[in-house]
Amino acid sequence: MNPPPRPHALADEGAPALRRQVVTPEGVPIGFSLARAGDRAAAFAIDMVCVVAMLGALGLLVLFAGIGARVLMSLLLVAAFLLQNFYFALFELRWQGQTPGKRLIGLRVIDAHGGALSAEAILARNLVRDVEFFLPAQVLFASEQMFPSVPGWARLAASLWALVLLLLPLFNRDRLRVGDMVAGTLVVLTPKAVLLSDVGGERVGPADAGAPHSPFSEQQLGIYGIYELQVLEDLLRQHSDQGERDDRLAQVCATIQQRIGWQSDETEAVPPEDFLRWFYVALRAHLERKMLFGKRRADKYAGE
Repeated sequence: MNPPPRPHALADEGAPALRRQVVTPEGVPIGFSLARAGDRAAAFAIDMVCVVAMLGALGLLVLFAGIGARVLMSLLLVAAFLLQNFYFALFELRWQGQTPGKRLIGLRVIDAHGGALSAEAILARNLVRDVEFFLPAQVLFASEQMFPSVPGWARLAASLWALVLLLLPLFNRDRLRVGDMVAGTLVVLTPKAVLLSDVGGERVGPADAGAPHSPFSEQQLGIYGIYELQVLEDLLRQHSDQGERDDRLAQVCATIQQRIGWQSDETEAVPPEDFLRWFYVALRAHLERKMLFGKRRADKYAGE
């Protein structure tokens, strides 16, 4: 289970309040826009409508099957329990951090430390939903039924506690609910996955530098997707302090070479920036060829 994301979800200097930055395993800082409270509420409302619709469809199916009212109620209670506890987790596992509601609104759950969103984090953030939403909602709207013999001041205190849990995302700078704090996740606006303008020819390409034609295999290029191409695009376009930029290029170059299984002697005496530009050109061409045949790889986690 990941620790809370505070140390790694840093606000960009001078950036809007909802802008945060995470560092990928390749060592590249990537900015994200945090989901607004209204967006998260809308996505959750859509998902709850889906849950209610599923329960209604199941109820009608069982009703038309001629099963008795007692059995019908038992089945609906079991289905409600399963949907309440596993609807969100299963969709986020299958859709890389999205549910139907999040997909419609344009939101996604990400790891706050820049890594892959793990199954453990998804399960952790969703298993506490009862404590942070469903139970507080019952306390807030049905306190007399839940605590019939409790004095009024105690019901008021319980209602205040429930209200704090329900509104917690409004009172912290990263819009985190309890599940996000436990799992180390953020909910962000989904970045648009589009191919940007080519930067491969701005300084050097494989032909210009004397590199062999198509030095990367299909298997090596198939590891990364459009999102990683954008990350590499941004890195190559950066004009920060030269020493800092060179260090970052070297770090990313080493990470990519290790990930694709590139032999060190093949890149001997080749500067990291040249290698990255070669890889950018080859990866972009590879992705464009795939897109021509309707095969679109959004990122390196797609299909895993």
